[in-house]
Amino acid sequence: ALAAGEYHSLALKSDGTVLAWGKNDLGQSNVPPGLASVVVIAAGWAHSLALRCKSPALGWGLNSFDQVTIPGGYFKAIEGGAAHSLGLRYQGTVVAWGDNSLGQTSVPPGVTGVKAIAAGFGHSLALKSDGTVVAWGDNFYGQTTVPPGLTGVAAIAAGECHSLALKSDGTVIAWGRNFEGQTIVPPGLTGVKAIAGGAYHSLALKGDGTV
Repeated sequence: ALAAGEYHSLALKSDGTVLAWGKNDLGQSNVPPGLASVVVIAAGWAHSLALRCKSPALGWGLNSFDQVTIPGGYFKAIEGGAAHSLGLRYQGTVVAWGDNSLGQTSVPPGVTGVKAIAAGFGHSLALKSDGTVVAWGDNFYGQTTVPPGLTGVAAIAAGECHSLALKSDGTVIAWGRNFEGQTIVPPGLTGVKAIAGGAYHSLALKGDGTV
């Protein structure tokens, strides 16, 4: 598995160890000594997160808003935003911590049955088991205004100020900042099996192996 922050990168090796490289002015590439048994990694803008098998999660790097001060308990997924972090509990609830100046860690009441999470610069997304999406935080560009009637979602991704949803039929829906064309889904794009959001661009992996 791979994860990318603003200026650093993480790789999860098959033996459960983590490699990091790139900018390290805030310690975001300083993997804790002895870190092992890692099963999930995530990268924020200048912080890094790791989930370990049968052990609490760990974080390192910039901690100006306590974004690497991880709450107790166990998670099955983690995500990092600019200065906030998200964790998905095994029972389907979301925990958020770090910077909340834009409401990005104020999880809406009643958000349960979640199966996936994503974090943008100042917004957060949750994919529920019924195929609907919940969003909160910064909405300056409409990135948390989920398109009306959006259902059948299989995966989500967050860019800096835009959001993406992969539907179970292999099509993609995008919303939020579009100054650089990041939410203009190419006409006829189908057969998609994975999506990713960058700062100002979007990616789709098709079932035939093309991007």
